[in-house]
Amino acid sequence: MNKRKILVPLGDKSYEVTLEAGILNNISEELLKIGITKNRKILVISNEEISNLYGEKFLNNLKDNKFQAKMFLIKAGESYKNLKTLSEIYDVAFEFGLDRNSIIIALGGGIVGDVSGFAAATWLRGIEYIQIPTTLLSMVDSSVGGKTGVNHPKGKNLIGAFNQPKAVFIDPETLKSLPKREFSAGMAEVIKYGVIRDKKLFEYLEIEKNKHELINLKNEYLIKIIDFSIKTKSHIVSQDEHENGVRAILNYGHSFGHVIENLCGYGKFLHGEAISIGMNIAGKIAIEKGLWSKEELERQQILLESYDLPTEIPKINKEEVLTILMGDKKVRDGKMRFILPKEIGAVDIYDDVDDALFLKFFS
Repeated sequence: MNKRKILVPLGDKSYEVTLEAGILNNISEELLKIGITKNRKILVISNEEISNLYGEKFLNNLKDNKFQAKMFLIKAGESYKNLKTLSEIYDVAFEFGLDRNSIIIALGGGIVGDVSGFAAATWLRGIEYIQIPTTLLSMVDSSVGGKTGVNHPKGKNLIGAFNQPKAVFIDPETLKSLPKREFSAGMAEVIKYGVIRDKKLFEYLEIEKNKHELINLKNEYLIKIIDFSIKTKSHIVSQDEHENGVRAILNYGHSFGHVIENLCGYGKFLHGEAISIGMNIAGKIAIEKGLWSKEELERQQILLESYDLPTEIPKINKEEVLTILMGDKKVRDGKMRFILPKEIGAVDIYDDVDDALFLKFFS
């Protein structure tokens, strides 16, 4: 299958996303192509599940090609995306002797990528890192754009930095071992791109044949939706790297999604599942404000549910909802900003949503 390359144009911080089935088996060759010379120290950060599947072969490929490589496993789960895990990475980096010429590689899902990227941003005031996402959600979202960080007890991703990777390598073959629920969670972010910017992608996802092939993990179809998604994100990020403007539309469904994750307890809902519910809430608010039609809301809900994503809003205390929302990074000058759809393929940013308008959707 042909290799695809997508440029993320950010001036001197530009990089390419390389998308190819089987690329994980030839990672050393790819590193040499982007100028990473032999004998450099590489700390690979992953978790036990991914390591069991790919770790030994991946590490041996690096060592066989004269890279000084070591793998460190962090615990899986949102509850471990914290400063303690970050400190453990620093300890290993010190023991391994990572210097400013060294590289960190994130091999895993979004949590691995976020924590590894932040570790790279802060170790010795910044060293290079590479993203190799192994889940659909991390492929289409978190591996691209340079958002890195960890959670704080008061909120998700409150501690972090914008740190662009040197490169991103995506192998859709890794999705073959992904649990079905995790794949569905990733589809929430793909559908998000369709709602915010790409009507053609949304319509593509609605076609029954395409649904069937995607759910059955056919590489040709997977590569197409990953390519669509990354191109959309790349275009938006290139206009607004640090989320001072248009990049905020990438957070469609996320404000309420983060509330659901936090108040329901991390782990009850996967990130993508919470975002799916958050998109449904945003869609309902858009109806109340007369921004889009009931038919469009229904299309969004049907599409989310057709990929086995939840849309029903859980029972959550209204006062706690407000507390979490006001602590969100998207609050500006004391005003909450919401990303709301105007039609399928277009959204905008609103800071004039009354509390009562959205609180009525929570019990």
